[in-house]
Amino acid sequence: MADTQLDQEARKQRRNQRRTLRRRLLLLLAVIGPGLIMGVVDDDATGITGYSLAGAQYGYGLLWAVVLVTVSLIVVQEMVARMGVLTGKGLADLIRERFGVRVAFWSMLALLVANAATTVAEFAGIAGAADIFGISPWIAVPLVAIAVWLLVLRGSYRYVERFLLILSAVYISYVISGFVVHPDWGQVLHQTIVPPIQLNQGYLLTLVSVIGTTIAPWMPFYQQSAIADKGLHPADLAYEQIDTYAGAFVSDFIAFFIVVATGATLYVHHIQIAQAKDAALALAPLVGKYAELLFAIGLFNASFMAAAVLPLSTAYSICEAFGWERGVDRSFREAPQFLTLYTALIILGAAVATFVPAGNLVFVLNLPNIVGGMLLPVVLVLMILLCNDKRLLGRYVNGPVRNVIAWVTTIILTILALLIIITILFPGIGGS
Repeated sequence: MADTQLDQEARKQRRNQRRTLRRRLLLLLAVIGPGLIMGVVDDDATGITGYSLAGAQYGYGLLWAVVLVTVSLIVVQEMVARMGVLTGKGLADLIRERFGVRVAFWSMLALLVANAATTVAEFAGIAGAADIFGISPWIAVPLVAIAVWLLVLRGSYRYVERFLLILSAVYISYVISGFVVHPDWGQVLHQTIVPPIQLNQGYLLTLVSVIGTTIAPWMPFYQQSAIADKGLHPADLAYEQIDTYAGAFVSDFIAFFIVVATGATLYVHHIQIAQAKDAALALAPLVGKYAELLFAIGLFNASFMAAAVLPLSTAYSICEAFGWERGVDRSFREAPQFLTLYTALIILGAAVATFVPAGNLVFVLNLPNIVGGMLLPVVLVLMILLCNDKRLLGRYVNGPVRNVIAWVTTIILTILALLIIITILFPGIGGS
């Protein structure tokens, strides 16, 4: 009899444990979104170009940087996840409240310029991918612009988020590409663990590009705004942290395989590229049409997602900074500034990418690096100060480890940002 009672208690305990596990999984699935979308959109057209150039020029020689920058990305985005969940406000909102309108204004102006130029780059990526599939950019770019606009204008936040999460699955094409090209996995592992660092201008600038494209200024603003718009509460913090960690890992996992795919092919055959489209086209004669199509599908998907998220991030941030109504659930009457700004950025990006020849877009495509390079260290300093404000976060302020990693990241990015700016403004400085 006692054994029977013990068995019943054990079964009851197992049922309760299963229910608890199911409940936690459902909560995680309900919360997940902002961090994961942030991570995959980070591998946009400019990101794919940066990682492809790294692989084409230095083989596997910068894989170590992709792995290390993941730690900084996790720390930076976890900070905004914490602020978003605990305050229910976006980053621009907190900057205005804590540091004043003047700081918020100049931060938003720099963000607007950087994101507008990057939006042009995303539509240029769409044009390049469409060209690979034999579709005229004059058809593809306007159709995608309309689709992106309708996605936000006609959808609720949950609809938009689910659609973007579904698109995220397409990024597996880059991982498959990494295996299709049959890399030397021994060399991949060796150069990831033992960095073959070169002290020349070309290598250092490519290193700057890899780090700069992994941690971009729009990312903290987007994720924290998305968390606030989703209405997450302090009880959801642990789940949103998991969402953030997953997003950062997926972002750099994809980046890792882009470097592997191009390092195993373009670097070995000494093929130079200028943009992500060139990388896709170059793969066909080396390893077959299949790899080219996989790369092109990934480029189109990445550009489509970023063309939706970057204008959305910009509209959120600027409207937060000035106290205007915002949200994808709002109508034009309820949030005129938000939806007008979102619409204007899409029209601008699509128009420039369609009417201006790709060869004439060099300055516009470099502009995000210049403005973003100057803006990101400033944003990180403001974030660190906010995350150490006990009046704002109470016992959830940064601990010593987070502060050390955040400040070291900020200092390194400041130095690298200055290198970007100096070399772009004075390209003759240094050797090759």
